[in-house]
Amino acid sequence: MGSNGVDHSLEESEEGITGSGKEVIADLLQLDGSDESGALQDAGSSMEQEDRKNGPERSSSVLEISQSGESKADSSARISLDHSTSAPIKPHRNIQYDSQDIKFYRSMTERKETSRHNLFDRLSEREKKKLIIELVKIQNDGTVEVDLTKSDGMASELLELQSVESTPFKVEDSIVDSNKPIPRLKIAMLIVGTRGDVQPFLAMARRLQEYGHHVRLATHANFKSFVRSAGVDFYPLGGDPRVLAGYMARNKGFIPSGPGEISIQRKQLKTIIESLLPACTEPDTETGLHFRAQAIIANPPAYGHTHVAEALGVPLHIFFTMPWTPTYEFPHPLARVPQSAGNWLSYVIVELLIWWGIRSYINDFRKRKLKLAPIAYFSTYRGSISHLPTGYMWSPHLVPKPSDWGPLVDVVGYCFLNLGSKYKPQEEFVEWIQKGTKPIYIGFGSMPLEDPGKTTDIIIKALTDTGQRGIVGRGWGDLGTLLDVPDSVFLLEDCPHDWLFPQCSAVVHHGGAGTTATGLKAGCPTTIVPFFGDQFFWGDRVHQRGLGPAPIPISQLSVENLSDAIRFMLQPEKFNEIKLSLIF
Repeated sequence: MGSNGVDHSLEESEEGITGSGKEVIADLLQLDGSDESGALQDAGSSMEQEDRKNGPERSSSVLEISQSGESKADSSARISLDHSTSAPIKPHRNIQYDSQDIKFYRSMTERKETSRHNLFDRLSEREKKKLIIELVKIQNDGTVEVDLTKSDGMASELLELQSVESTPFKVEDSIVDSNKPIPRLKIAMLIVGTRGDVQPFLAMARRLQEYGHHVRLATHANFKSFVRSAGVDFYPLGGDPRVLAGYMARNKGFIPSGPGEISIQRKQLKTIIESLLPACTEPDTETGLHFRAQAIIANPPAYGHTHVAEALGVPLHIFFTMPWTPTYEFPHPLARVPQSAGNWLSYVIVELLIWWGIRSYINDFRKRKLKLAPIAYFSTYRGSISHLPTGYMWSPHLVPKPSDWGPLVDVVGYCFLNLGSKYKPQEEFVEWIQKGTKPIYIGFGSMPLEDPGKTTDIIIKALTDTGQRGIVGRGWGDLGTLLDVPDSVFLLEDCPHDWLFPQCSAVVHHGGAGTTATGLKAGCPTTIVPFFGDQFFWGDRVHQRGLGPAPIPISQLSVENLSDAIRFMLQPEKFNEIKLSLIF
């Protein structure tokens, strides 16, 4: 992942540098002497009481759902899902189809006793923060750099955290009796993000409905018509995806770059968190029909999902389009690690930085809405989602499952909604496509642009320079606004990518996971112009697999490098449909 240089170091901020760097870190990490001692005391006291009642194997209600080891003679959906990590979504190596019924594997999890001698057990919250300050720099491209050489030997102890993640579960597989009825569940999907984040979950929701489940997809109000038009129940979550996308574009990720950005982030996250419980328990906003979730599916940015599942006592399954589970094989997509030994640690640090920014809202939500004790992050949730069943929605041929991800984690493949089958393009657009060679698509979807006119000018000049026809997707960035374009360029307002990309010779886009998948499925060489987050990760993976040129960060986009990328993609000896089809 590229970088424009160092913005500020956490260490410098702590030592007294004035200005935005110090204010950001002091506010984000609350390094003013306050810590989580209150939460630790409250949570510790309640856990000690439970330990005395239940013995050393006590766990949260969320974990108890998957730890139960006996099948009880109770037909309720809750009991029937005691060992289930997921409902069947699509044909998979662990699902076998017979003529009349379905066989699928479940996972039974049992918590092992884990040693509590790692560094984080011995340090206070303030000491943890100070240690991470030694290791971390926030870059101008929004990524978190983790440098183990700056810890004076403490990083080796910090890496003992890996033992917490690698040993908590013993998982055995068993085949479910195909004659046993599969419970029909009320499932709440809690999804935060742009349309590209929502779309694969909408495909999943429709498939679950085919299996007889009642699915409610809870996401931002902007996507109400999109969800309902697909025949799936909708419930509004807080937060505005345009504001969130603008925030992430300015900050290049989740971590705020200035004091003013912190308030924007927290306001959005607070409204999201507050809306999660109603999304799982309130009647339908239009029909008034009763709904109470018996299972929850969520993506990680829906912060609070674990706590709602704990309060309701229902199973939770995480799905996401970018890596969020710690691994030694590559760093967190929002981090950069000079030493590979720090790959695993980068996930913990990113999670901690996010947690320290939202913990007050989470604990207030737990106490006020969920009637649960406050928590300190590491004491209860081990610093990540690793204790939860998790499915990653990308092709294992593009990014194979890391060898150190346990059986609770799998790479399940892409989930396509297939919007193109019902799409009817305008005649003018069809005529334009048919009157010349296959065009190149260039567009950035939901990504906001600082200067749409300048970016449009770069695109048109690069297309002219290479002698190519182009389709420019205007998107939320308003490409092409108030700009005359040549006849060889078509400005497109909206069009399903699964219909559009097969009409194109190559594609240039921001690198969203879904857009990347659709372009590769269509057999298109791909250039990724990342704005933030996992877009850099997918740009690197596409290039490493030989499916496109090196990614071009939006801040570095120029006529010259875009022209070079177009020429690279149009080399017939480098690309063919057979090579691209191997991803699926």
